[in-house]
Amino acid sequence: MGGQPMFIMSEDSQRTQGRDAQSSNIMAGKAVAEAVRTTLGPRGMDKMLVDSSGEVVITNDGATILNEMDIEHPAAQMIVEVAETQEEEVGDGTTTAGVIAGNLLGEAEDLIDQDVHATTIVEGYHEAASIAQDAIDEQVGDAAVDDEILKQVAESSMTGKGTGGLTAESLAETVVEAVRHVESDEGVARDNVTVHTQIGASSNATELVPGIVIDEEPAHEGMPSEVEDASIAVLDVELGVRTGDVDAEYAIDSIDQLNAAIDAEESEVQGYAETVAESGADVVITTDDVDDRVSTFLANEGILVFENVGSSDTKDIISATGATRVGALDDLEEADFGHADRISAENYGDDDLAFVEGGAAAETVTVFVRGGTEHVVDELERAIGDALDVVSTALESGEVVPGAGATEIAIADKIRQEAAGIEGRKQLAVTAFADALDVVPRTLAANTGQDPIDALVDLRAAHESEGRAGLITDGEDVTIGDPLESGVVDPADVKREAVESATEAATMIVRIDDVIAAE
Repeated sequence: MGGQPMFIMSEDSQRTQGRDAQSSNIMAGKAVAEAVRTTLGPRGMDKMLVDSSGEVVITNDGATILNEMDIEHPAAQMIVEVAETQEEEVGDGTTTAGVIAGNLLGEAEDLIDQDVHATTIVEGYHEAASIAQDAIDEQVGDAAVDDEILKQVAESSMTGKGTGGLTAESLAETVVEAVRHVESDEGVARDNVTVHTQIGASSNATELVPGIVIDEEPAHEGMPSEVEDASIAVLDVELGVRTGDVDAEYAIDSIDQLNAAIDAEESEVQGYAETVAESGADVVITTDDVDDRVSTFLANEGILVFENVGSSDTKDIISATGATRVGALDDLEEADFGHADRISAENYGDDDLAFVEGGAAAETVTVFVRGGTEHVVDELERAIGDALDVVSTALESGEVVPGAGATEIAIADKIRQEAAGIEGRKQLAVTAFADALDVVPRTLAANTGQDPIDALVDLRAAHESEGRAGLITDGEDVTIGDPLESGVVDPADVKREAVESATEAATMIVRIDDVIAAE
């Protein structure tokens, strides 16, 4: 090569190798986990997130916080992905998963400083994670998951989150009722439960609507605002004068020709209106425009019409009412009609809403969330969304475990016991995994004003003697007790997913010893 240097990367590329790369990645992951740690538990604090345009989000939801943060470091992004995976799979436990991942990285950093190879750490972490899954299975409660336990799951999920003037207990009843509504022999159709927010009243006005709520107003102010026992036609039809796709001009030579053209147009419009009226439909939903003359005629006939309804709302209406979408007015038959117990149009300040309730084919239910400000309804929507997810998860799996840090205490205890039988340096990694899990009860204690070390010691002692111990928060009082007896429970799948996703992210980051970044 004649002594000439060979460049295989751009001169502007930056490369970090070895211990420096590991340290940088671990530090980034720990920093992200630390950002959400104080939000954990019933006494968790909120974060105010302000973007570049001045938009403000106030929340203590881990997934929301991490999504809103402007994170660029690739390793830190992996912790964000942990929260996203947790949210997608089970709907809650995002903060727990992120915090565990961050502490697994912290323990790995200490082991690397002790010259434990990254591969050994990864092997130990995976073995510990397998033990952890067995420990979670052992913590599953024996009682059948009935409505009372589902309410406890929902309440545990929402306690400490922004629920306005409502208590988590009262909201839990609404959440369980909503999930039960979409339960069938095939499972829980979680997607059939929607949350619709509306600013302008106390959060105490939040209610369950057995149907759907859409942002629509009647096509004519003279139409009825409410229709009982409604027969609903869903159309992909423009109820107005047909227009061609090609520009054309028509020469009119006399007043008689003009009158004939006007009469033809009126006849066409009148025909549309009469066809709809004679079909027997009480309510018409169309994805296209409705001519003013048609809407006036239909208003006089007492028919309620909503025009230019979006595709998503139209699908929801079809799902809720059992209607069949019709593409040509001549094809409209009574067999195509959907049915609802009640359809109403209501005004909320500057907003008009349509409520489609009941019906033999109803498959959708809506939690209609009210609140005095946008920040209140947004946080309430997030809290209810998480609760709906965890209740659905618990109902489908039929498995719940104690919350309040008790499951993490039990997992760490079992891992330490199993670690004694593991040979070599891998034992250090397995034990470090158990130490990382202690972050959950320690953080819960710190967030409730307790000394985290003293609380951890007391929890371990109570676990040894009683078999189950967590930090129970009741108002201002914090005690150590059995979470199952106190109604503090989580779906087992939330814990399983948190351990699995946190382990995968941490081990992936630990194995990186070379970072090549292009400018």
